[in-house]
Amino acid sequence: MRHPLVMGNWKLNGSKHMVNELVANLRKELSAVVGCDVAIAPPLMYVDLARQAAAGSHIKLGAQDVDLNLSGAYTGEISAEMLKDVGAKYIIIGHSERRTYHGESDELIAKKFAVLKEQGLIPVLCIGETEAENEAGKTEEVCARQIDAVLKTQGASAFEGVVIAYEPVWAIGTGKSATPAQAQAVHKFIRDHIAKVDANVASQVIIQYGGSVNASNAAELFGQPDIDGALVGGASLKADAFATIVKAAAEAKKA
Repeated sequence: MRHPLVMGNWKLNGSKHMVNELVANLRKELSAVVGCDVAIAPPLMYVDLARQAAAGSHIKLGAQDVDLNLSGAYTGEISAEMLKDVGAKYIIIGHSERRTYHGESDELIAKKFAVLKEQGLIPVLCIGETEAENEAGKTEEVCARQIDAVLKTQGASAFEGVVIAYEPVWAIGTGKSATPAQAQAVHKFIRDHIAKVDANVASQVIIQYGGSVNASNAAELFGQPDIDGALVGGASLKADAFATIVKAAAEAKKA
């Protein structure tokens, strides 16, 4: 049985005070919650501080990106070994903001995926279509292409123990969200696409939804059979809103 995961992507937000205060409040809000894994991905320079603040709780650490190289003359980069060393577990790759602002290709993201797997870290592979692609009816085509960059180079077994985050680009930070039925349809397509190669792996892979997930729409989204939690942006910066989303995921999977 798949275990839901709700992960907060803090993006370019934070300070020492904010990290300590937010994590302390999350610990209080989530102390009695069971049935849903929880992770946070602060900016890289605050990952270790967040680890210290979360010590002894069930809140896991993540990061927002990783470099292909493990060491060497690569100014400004952070390696998988370094992330592992400071206690990060879930590493976001392929986020639409990285694809858009940094020109990251499907091939580059697949290589990052492989590096993380080799280091025993968990890739959170973001996939999703733009508004133009959605309106052109290319949602499934785009998602298939982004998954195939890994599937065709590393095989279905590479998806064992990893996370896929379906994030329609048109819904990220816009206040718009796919309806639960729309999101479910894409999640089912993603699972079925992997199942063509390996049905067992497909049945176990965690597929999150991301894109303006908030306290008011979380429960209905998590009630869908193929939605296994969420990758949360803005709402993850508020302890009460993020906790409500986590609790909704835990409750939905009890049913």
